[in-house]
Parts: sequence; C-alpha cells; structure tokens
Amino acid sequence: MLTIDIVTLFPEVIAPFTVASIPGRAAAAGLVTFNLVQLRQFTHDRHATVDDYPYGGGAGMVLKPEPFFEAVESLAPPGPVVLLSARGRRFGHDDAVRFSLGTRLTLLCGHYKDVDQRVADRLATEELSVGDFVLSGGEPAAACVLDAVVRLLPGALGDHESASGDSHYDGLLSPPSYTRPPEYRGLAVPEVLRSGDHARIESWRQAEAERLTRERRPELWERYSRES
Repeated sequence: MLTIDIVTLFPEVIAPFTVASIPGRAAAAGLVTFNLVQLRQFTHDRHATVDDYPYGGGAGMVLKPEPFFEAVESLAPPGPVVLLSARGRRFGHDDAVRFSLGTRLTLLCGHYKDVDQRVADRLATEELSVGDFVLSGGEPAAACVLDAVVRLLPGALGDHESASGDSHYDGLLSPPSYTRPPEYRGLAVPEVLRSGDHARIESWRQAEAERLTRERRPELWERYSRES
C-alpha cells in the first residue's frame, strides 16, 4: 500500500481530493492512505508563526525552515520528499509511475512568497513543478501529483486499458474520443470508429495520436521518434 503525506498550511484544500472519485475509491479499497499534516502543528510560539520577512528585503513573506524540518522528521518517511515549487523540474508521467511503485511519498506545499531555500537544499529529495506558471500555494500542485500517482496503482482504475490509452502513457498524446449520439449538430463520429473493424480502429487511433503529438507537442514527438 502507498502512503502519501501532504504537509500543508491548508489541509482543507487537499481533503476533498482524497475522498472523491478515483483517489477516494482507491483509499476505500486500501490501495492508498492519505496523511494530511498541518504545518502549524510544528511551531513553538503562541501565534503559531510559520513565516517571516525575507533576508535582503523585498515583498512577501517566506515560510520558515523549522516547521518543515520538524514535520518531516516526525514522519521519518523512507521514500521521496518532494517540494512543490515553480523553480522545480517539470513533473511528468515518468515521475508518476516512479512514485506509484513506491510505498511512501511525501509532498511539501509552500505558500505565500516562497519557502526558505534550506528546505529545498537539505530536506527535500527533489523539487518539482506542475507547469510554467505560479500558484498561490503548493496545494493545487499536490492534488495534481497525488491524482496522477494514485490512478496508476493496480486496481485503482477499472482495468489497465483505462490508463494505457491515456496521453503520455506510451510517449504520445491520446487520440480523440467519441460517444453517442453518432451525429450531433452536424458533427459526425468518424466512420471508422463505427465500423466494427478493430484493426482499422487501432490504426486510426495510432495515426491520430501521432498527428496530435507531432502538431501540438513537437518535443514529445521528437523524443518518441528517437526512442521508437
């Protein structure tokens, strides 16, 4: 079973993601345990202070190192400790697979202006970002990461094929999907998908996946072409 710790100032932001849809079902099935850790529990003043002004001046407040270090030390996690940060390397499918194969994953959520660099340098084992944009805190990023990881756990989805057809699973974007009705407002489902010819359908899906990847994500297409 996988345990995911989320160290955060706002556990109430993360909590709904752990009980709904696939993460919730996976938790109910005993595939994953979510451990929400309130950062303020590891402060030692009556105001439960977690931030302070940045050295060198400047706008915004910086989260102090002590609460993060003490929180993680209390957990003593044997697996990766990930600081979610706009400075981090881009989180990807390979990371989700790697985390899903472990037994423990600890996510550290920053907030306000920044997190003291010593957390990244000495506490976190890696620093990851979910995209080239800035969020108000690490909580939405943590929700993305935990969802991407949990859905890969064996038994979390109805069948393996549900995940194997997703974008990035084999290095390509996924092909378009259609359902009933066969025509809606003049837009028809491609004939090949209604043909019942499974070989033609598979060929069409592969061609569409390659086309979309080539057009929309040339860097993925380059890597796919190189590794194929």
